[in-house]
Amino acid sequence: MRLTSRRRNTDSAVPVTGSKSGEGSDGSRTPVSEEETVVDDSEKNVLMSIISQLRPGADLSRITLPTFILEPRSMLERITNFMQHPENLTPLTEISNPEERFLAVVKFYLSGWHIKPAGVKKPLNPILGEFFTCYWNLDSSHQAFYIAEQTSHHPPKSSYFYMAPQHHIRIDGTLKPQSRFLGNSAASMMNESVVVMRLLNQGKTAGKPGGGEKYILTQPNMYVRGILFGKMKYELGDHAYVRCPEQDLVCDIDFKVKGFFTGTYNAIGGTIKRESTGEVLYEISGSWNGEMFVRNCLTNKKELLFDATHAQNTPPSVKPISEQEERESQRLWQHVVKALNDRDQERATDEKFKIENRQREEARMREADDVEWHPRFFRRVDPMKGEEEGLDYILSAHMSEFPDDIATAEEQIKQILAVAPILHHDHNSIYEIPGYHAKCSTPANVTPTPATTEKPEPARSETGTTADLIDFTPDTNLRDTPALVPTSAGVAPAGKLGQSGLESMADVEKALPATSGAAPVAGTTSKAAKRESYASSDDDFVDAQ
Repeated sequence: MRLTSRRRNTDSAVPVTGSKSGEGSDGSRTPVSEEETVVDDSEKNVLMSIISQLRPGADLSRITLPTFILEPRSMLERITNFMQHPENLTPLTEISNPEERFLAVVKFYLSGWHIKPAGVKKPLNPILGEFFTCYWNLDSSHQAFYIAEQTSHHPPKSSYFYMAPQHHIRIDGTLKPQSRFLGNSAASMMNESVVVMRLLNQGKTAGKPGGGEKYILTQPNMYVRGILFGKMKYELGDHAYVRCPEQDLVCDIDFKVKGFFTGTYNAIGGTIKRESTGEVLYEISGSWNGEMFVRNCLTNKKELLFDATHAQNTPPSVKPISEQEERESQRLWQHVVKALNDRDQERATDEKFKIENRQREEARMREADDVEWHPRFFRRVDPMKGEEEGLDYILSAHMSEFPDDIATAEEQIKQILAVAPILHHDHNSIYEIPGYHAKCSTPANVTPTPATTEKPEPARSETGTTADLIDFTPDTNLRDTPALVPTSAGVAPAGKLGQSGLESMADVEKALPATSGAAPVAGTTSKAAKRESYASSDDDFVDAQ
């Protein structure tokens, strides 16, 4: 089972201060661990100024963190680390022995944790409605697809969907991090995050809607040590589980944090047992970023389960930024990412503020106009249909799920590409769904844009570079070609007023037809209607001040 030795891909972006080495008192560079970051005095002062305002247990989700600890990609993209070892994922549905299949699922689950940037880095927080899509070209012309969307801002929830149609694998998940300040440490508590993986051609319910052999996976918590003193250190900690109710098997994995005097970094331990009887079948040991072993408790045989040291991950493919929509992650954050890669912290902070400030303005507009926001690609789960309640959201599109059917796999691909234009040059695909505002009536003062089969040129700034998603510079033509903003009265043109970049909602509504009895715009719900709908209070989003 030992893997062929290959160069390890650390999935790192561009070296940042202290990501690989620290500076000694004599000015020399001293090597540090890939899980450590050494910050200089000025960076430490920035952290201290933030921490001085916090108390242990404080919620960090509303705190703006300094850009020097940011990873140059969105959390929606970072989630794909979980799927970047397809050599451990795609064979799962071909394993006939249930116990061996479960062990292979555990191997797949453990194989993605080593993929991370060097040092201590936090991914960019997705804004509400941000989405990310990508795909993998697998063996024998097979493909896998991924769609993720930020379905809630406060509390943060990132919902995602993965499918390898020809391999009969579907994954649905929602990441629900809860950030906490713990004194000299910060924690991202992941114990409420849920992943449901289904092997569609296995199990008693294979071929039925929502069927297939189901695996429920949870995640370890993430810690950053040494915020106040010492080196900043990244650790995974606490228990995570892989469960298969149909097989009556559960794997309890303990991600062990190092004690003050004892223990070692990055260690794991665990057991695989019959959940009904507690009988231990296998024991797991090793380190999540090194070699991991499994021991058969019946035969006492121990063998290598996965070697992260010599494993090479397979990043997904993403269509060019020029083909992406404004709220797709890489286009949305492109100027922040460039500034981070250039190690220009001031510019990165400014660009990040533009995006976050626009999000706050959008939230105030919805609140003022009594509009409820709804995700574009995902819907709330329906437990009555057997959907996992802990997911909160699931892809809204219907997927055919008949196993061992080539026609079904082709139909699934069409259904996936109908949700979002994932592939390169797929904007004119016959499977593409209408635009987000396509079902909304056009305001009287907005001239419809004629349809065209030609690919539009990306917007350009005055300097000739691709324009940012958010442009706060004066635009004299704004009222002639306004953007569309959902309001309770329909779709309103967004304008500008003074320095805020917003137009009075009263002025906006004057340009609209009479609204007596008007139905809410698609994708939004008035709060009055919400009280009689399925939505819960989790849908109320209040941005950080």
